[in-house]
Amino acid sequence: MTATPFLRLVVLASVATLGGCGRAPVEEVETTAAVPVTVEAAATGTIESIVTIAGTVTPAPGGDLLVTAPEAARIAEMPRAEGDAVRAGDVLVRFDIPSLAADVDAKRAAVKQAQARLESARANTARLAPLVERGVTAQRDLEDARRAQAEAEADVSQAESAVQAANALSARAVVRAPFDGVVAKRWHNPGDFVEAAASDPVIRLINPKDLQVVASAPVALLAGLTPGRKGRALGPGADEGEAVTVLTRPAQVDPKTTLADLRLGFAAASRFPAGAPLTIEIVTASHANVIVIPAVAVLRDGDETFVMIAGTDNKAHKKPVKIGLASAEKIEIVSGVAAGDLVIIHGQDELPDNAAIAIAK
Repeated sequence: MTATPFLRLVVLASVATLGGCGRAPVEEVETTAAVPVTVEAAATGTIESIVTIAGTVTPAPGGDLLVTAPEAARIAEMPRAEGDAVRAGDVLVRFDIPSLAADVDAKRAAVKQAQARLESARANTARLAPLVERGVTAQRDLEDARRAQAEAEADVSQAESAVQAANALSARAVVRAPFDGVVAKRWHNPGDFVEAAASDPVIRLINPKDLQVVASAPVALLAGLTPGRKGRALGPGADEGEAVTVLTRPAQVDPKTTLADLRLGFAAASRFPAGAPLTIEIVTASHANVIVIPAVAVLRDGDETFVMIAGTDNKAHKKPVKIGLASAEKIEIVSGVAAGDLVIIHGQDELPDNAAIAIAK
């Protein structure tokens, strides 16, 4: 710290004597100018430690459907536009994929062929069994027949599985809404040709009545962001926030960014739309009936933490303190300051201990 500037006053005095004229020695008088400061009384109150992180509104698990084509196809029907309400079971997209129907027919024909081979194998086994008993046919022939029958049975099972898979794929040619929702985005129109890839989405359906927030938090803050913690979500253009609660802690942390995703739930139906960026404030701790002062009053010099107190003697007094919880504007004083003490909040920087002060009114 630098010393407070001093006002140096040099007074030159001339003294006349009866015996003649002479010069008296120069006299230097040093006085201290009072430093103007602003103060605020320490008070007893409640303080909360708040963590602020960024988040995005997103549908809850199970409330988001992104439709893509099962394979390269042309859109035959898409009756819903962006913003339209949709009931569970309504058609979202109907794809025109002729190859799917042909594939189902081919797989069914393969089942019939496999079943025919199985019947023939069973008949051959039934024919050879009594012949072997009478010694007319060798045992090896019967074993070969039974092996052929087992292979035919496996072929039938495989062909039937292929039919089921083809039917399932064919069923995807018509996509229906699995829940009540709203069309959030529509990328294509009827007649468009689309690829079977996540990079070529067709339509997105969300449930706007079941929204949550996904927020990224630094790993250093995760200890205080446990499920059940309360907070509020603030969005652009919103004067008041909405209450949120931490639902889940992250299962992993991104080693490149040391960030992890938290999921938070709204206390009531949110007015924020999906995709809206939010600022999330979460209360991680709260202390009641403690000494609280403005955070700007706390000074640090190396490992030392202190405040400057305005004394009744019109001087500033340095008081080492131990601090507790801190918010953006306030800080808890565990020791070193009592309720009613006047802490200096402006003008305290580089103010030495016992410096003269003038409290601004």
